[in-house]
Amino acid sequence: MYNILSDSEDSLVKKATYLRIVARDLADGMKSGNFRSLYRGQGIEFSGVRDYIRGDDIRSIDWNVTARMGRPYVKIFEEERELQIFLIVDRSLSMQIGSHGKTKYDIAAETAALLTIAAEMNNCPLGAVFFDGEIHFSCNPQLGRERTMLVLTHLDKVPENKVQGSVLSNAIKGAAKMLTKRSMVIILSDFRSVDWQKPMVTLAHENDVIAIRIQDKMDEELPRLGSVPFTDCETGETIILPSSAENFQREWKAQNEKSLKEFQDYCMKHGVYAATLDTTGEPLQLLNSIFMAAKQG
Repeated sequence: MYNILSDSEDSLVKKATYLRIVARDLADGMKSGNFRSLYRGQGIEFSGVRDYIRGDDIRSIDWNVTARMGRPYVKIFEEERELQIFLIVDRSLSMQIGSHGKTKYDIAAETAALLTIAAEMNNCPLGAVFFDGEIHFSCNPQLGRERTMLVLTHLDKVPENKVQGSVLSNAIKGAAKMLTKRSMVIILSDFRSVDWQKPMVTLAHENDVIAIRIQDKMDEELPRLGSVPFTDCETGETIILPSSAENFQREWKAQNEKSLKEFQDYCMKHGVYAATLDTTGEPLQLLNSIFMAAKQG
């Protein structure tokens, strides 16, 4: 297993050579899988509509035309040569939590770095937006090593004075405005925010979206410390939680399971590919499994 962020003193920029070695298989998987079986035509461009035929992927239905005509129509796509990748990376305060030596943001940054290097290897234009309680960095998709190093540098530059809250919805809306052609958009977040659902669906209408939810053990089970104050790092609200009580522990776990299922169901319903990555997990393994599924499908 690879541990790209094992040494916190080394930046992702310094590890770029190692990242290129690690990301080689990922780049091959992205290229050969081509995403056709998982997404509504990644690497292809809209060319028209036709009548819905039983068995067609419901994610390809053109709902605007369907509503006007009174019967279902699906979108038709044609292949285009260039795959464009866009990263939306959450580094809000809730992403700074971790119980196994790595924070949620560490795992998100490692995943984003692998995708950044793989995009360069495949000659894919890459863009990104990074945020916490405000947008701190954004760039339009461009080709080349300069764009790669710029993104890696900003992945390293977590603001010292972090802004409370999460503007995930604004980051998604901003990405939608920046993208002028169909793109593969990867969202890396714990999705502990509000009002991101509709912007994500709008984004998925014109792009192919992978939503990777970053989890930590504490999302499932809190340390048993008795009745202690907990502060929501996004809202600043403080409450007393009976962390040692069995009923509380069961409810905490149940709420996390409910939230995760709702997230997965919502993504599936709206044509977004959902995945979950724990702070003890391996980003490379998850990404390879996504693109291997595309290759085999």
